[in-house]
Amino acid sequence: MTQPGLIGQVKRPIGVFDSGVGGLSILKALRTELPFEDFVYVADSGYAPYGERDEGFVITRSRTIARYLQDHDRLSIKALVIACNTATAAAVHLLREDDPALPIIGVEPALKPAVALSHTKRIGVMATRGTLASRKFKALRDSLAGQAEFICQPCDGLADAIERDETSKIIALCADYTGAIGQFGLKKDQIDTLVLGCTHYPFASHHLQTLVGPEVRLVDNGEPVARQTRRVLPLLANSGQLGKLVLLSTGNPDALQAAAKRWLDVNVNVQRLTS
Repeated sequence: MTQPGLIGQVKRPIGVFDSGVGGLSILKALRTELPFEDFVYVADSGYAPYGERDEGFVITRSRTIARYLQDHDRLSIKALVIACNTATAAAVHLLREDDPALPIIGVEPALKPAVALSHTKRIGVMATRGTLASRKFKALRDSLAGQAEFICQPCDGLADAIERDETSKIIALCADYTGAIGQFGLKKDQIDTLVLGCTHYPFASHHLQTLVGPEVRLVDNGEPVARQTRRVLPLLANSGQLGKLVLLSTGNPDALQAAAKRWLDVNVNVQRLTS
């Protein structure tokens, strides 16, 4: 990958990447938990969506981005957050083998927190087809066998619609997929908790909450990932100054810039990566 010069940074940033803009939901939680840290976020929008790609493709892209963030002399990240469920499932173990010294934090659908929250023990899971088919997800689900019933729904096209900010399509897909999961509510045999198993989906939470009802809990993994990142960081920034943010995209920079303004309330110029 090559890209124009970045402003040099005094402290080493934390790298964050996703197949597109969805990982901004994780970045938002990270910046709340670690306000003095610098972050560099890569949206691999030129190759999105990961959730509908084969595993080998996702591994290749994950390794390419990780190497870029580690090797670029003006970035040289001190930790890496994979803000994508599909990329975590496919590649986190390989990235850790590639660089054992680099703290790498992955994400996974928040099944464990959902079990703790649910009273009916019937839990809906919305995720990409790639995440649901992964060995990592199956192992997570199997580890909770007997504790709850998980109704898993692959949501083809939803991450892409959120990526493109196509409101009418987002609403239609959310309605289709929540309808396919089943009946939501607090009564016995109803689904009282919905896991948002893709980092894009929290940005559709308003539509989802309207569809499933106000009493149903929506669970994502932003805050747990942020807390885990704090725990594993070798050195926390404590300058007292808010951290800087660099945004990079392999796709249309305007899309990431608009999403960051809309969802993070930041106005940062996005630089284009080529590969």
